[in-house]
This record gives sequence, structure tokens and C-alpha cells, in this order.
Amino acid sequence: MSIEFIFRLIGMLVFAALGVYIGVAWAQAVEGPADFYAVLIGLVGVLFGLILTPYFTVRPIRALRKSLGRISAQSLASGLLGLIVGLIFAALLTFPLSLLPSPFGQLLPFLGVILFGYFGVSVFVMRQHDLFTILRYIPGRAAPEEDAQTTANSSRSILLDTSVIIDGRIADIAQTGFLAGTLLIPRFVLNELQYIADSSDSLRRQRGRRGMEVLSQLQKETTVPVRITDIDVEGVREVDDKLVILARQLRCPILTNDYNLNRIAELQGVSVLNVNELANAVKLVFLPGETLQVSIIQEGKEANQGVGYLDDGTMVVVEDGRGSLNQDMAVVVTKVLQTAAGRMVFARRERE
Repeated sequence: MSIEFIFRLIGMLVFAALGVYIGVAWAQAVEGPADFYAVLIGLVGVLFGLILTPYFTVRPIRALRKSLGRISAQSLASGLLGLIVGLIFAALLTFPLSLLPSPFGQLLPFLGVILFGYFGVSVFVMRQHDLFTILRYIPGRAAPEEDAQTTANSSRSILLDTSVIIDGRIADIAQTGFLAGTLLIPRFVLNELQYIADSSDSLRRQRGRRGMEVLSQLQKETTVPVRITDIDVEGVREVDDKLVILARQLRCPILTNDYNLNRIAELQGVSVLNVNELANAVKLVFLPGETLQVSIIQEGKEANQGVGYLDDGTMVVVEDGRGSLNQDMAVVVTKVLQTAAGRMVFARRERE
């Protein structure tokens, strides 16, 4: 039995009794049959209580809980502290304001409480990051040098999308220690990952299960904190749209390798950490004239071209390399081309 159904029953009884009372009073006023009016208005009260009770009891509370669930704990703590400070200032002004002549002596203390409470919450929420930074360095706590790592990890969250979890490289990146902060995985991302893992298509099912394994590895083998959050975005169905809105609310970046999500987030002012851009940035830089050792594994598109790959995945196109398939050879770099798909190196055989 749900809590909403219980409140419907309670509302039905309360409004039924109220309807009977109103019906009897109405019958006495119009000098009509009391039983008829009591039963008629009592039935209206039953119907009113059964249908409308949840709309002013359970559902407003549920909506309030969802709204509070979207707010970070830091924002809630800042707002509560700001409210307390604002009410203290209002209390200090209540006595002198109450000495003013009527009606100012009655209205101004009440307005002062509202205004100072509002301004206290607004100012403390706007400056919450500065406030918590100051509180971390109060006397008796660890020195800033000792607490630097804890501060960096606790003050930043990084949202993960489904594609970067399935990709798997995030686990290796997290183990290196380059990610500072908490990896935040919304419940709707986890639900999408589970949906992919339960797909009837074998390839999608395999990718989804791989993502589950990556999450398990992140939680067990890395030093970066991983947290599942139930914060959701109401009125939005697409996972990418939810991620962008949530990143704006939490003021945190999105970690992804999805090009479309990257562009959409940047257009809306959300910072993005793209794994593909990181991979391209850390690849070795080659200059024309340098010598490489590469294994030719396939033919190129042009005549007599051979194609090989370096350890970091960089494609090397070798002129006159078709005749050396499955062989290691020394080549000289002639040109380096940066494309959206990655970096390509053009080379030729090294002269004997």
C-alpha cells in the first residue's frame, strides 16, 4: 500500500466528515432535510478528498525532495549557513524597528526577516566555493600543503557519459593520477549502460558488459573516488541533454569521447574533457627527416604504398612499401598530417 493511497483514504474521511458538518449546517440555514444535505455534501467531500488530497500533501513534498536532490550538498550547506547569518542580522534589527510608530513598527521587522534571510542565502550560495576554501584552512586543521590533494579531490566533480565508460581508456587514465576530483556517474547513465548490456544485439550487449567491467575496475583499482548519484533532470529524456544540464547545475566538466556531445556542451558553455583529444595530444611528435622503425602490415590506397602503425596507433603511410608486407623496415618521415581522426605520418624508405 503506497503512502499516496493512505493519504487519499485519510483525506476522504476528513473531507467526508467536513462535508457532513457543512451539510447539516446548510440544512438548518435553509430549513431543509438535514439527512439529505449531509449525505449529498458528505459524498462530495469523499470525492474531493479521494481525488485531490495528494495534490496538496504527498506530491508537493515529493516535488520538493526532487528539487533538493538536484542541489549539491555544498550548496545546501552554504544556503543554510547564509539563512542563519541573515536571521541573526534581522534579529539584531528587530527591536529598534519595532519602536517605530504604527504601522511601521509591525511591518518592518517582518520585512527585515524576509529580506535578510533572502540576501543571506543568496550571498552565501554565490560565494560557496570561496567560503569552503576559507573553512578548510581554519586553525587546527592540516596545513595547506598537506591538505592540497584532499582539497582538489573534494572540490571538483567530473561527470562521465556512457561512451567514455564503454571506451575503457578512462580506467587507465585514472590509474595514472592525472584526474583530480570525483568521478560522478548519474543513475540515468548507469541505466543506459545496463540497457545496452541487456540488448538483443550481441555487439551492443558485449559493449555494455565491457562498460560494466570498466566501472567495476574504476571502483576497485584506482585511487580516484567514484560515486553514483541519483540526481536527475526532470522533463528531459535524452541522456546527453541531461548530462549537459546537470553539468551546468553542478558547474563541473563532462568526460567523454563523443564528438556530438562535445560540440553541444561547448556551445552551452560547459567544459569538456575529451579522451580522444587527450590521446592525440600525448602522441609522439615527428618532424620531417626523422627515422622510424615500422612494420608494414597492409597495402595503401595509392600504388606501391604500404601502411604500418606505431605503438600509439599512429598510421604511417610508406611510399614503395607494398613490396615489404609483414616486414620491419626503416623509414624517413616526409610529412605529418593532423586530421580529425588522428595523426598520419607519411614516409619513404630509408636509403641504404
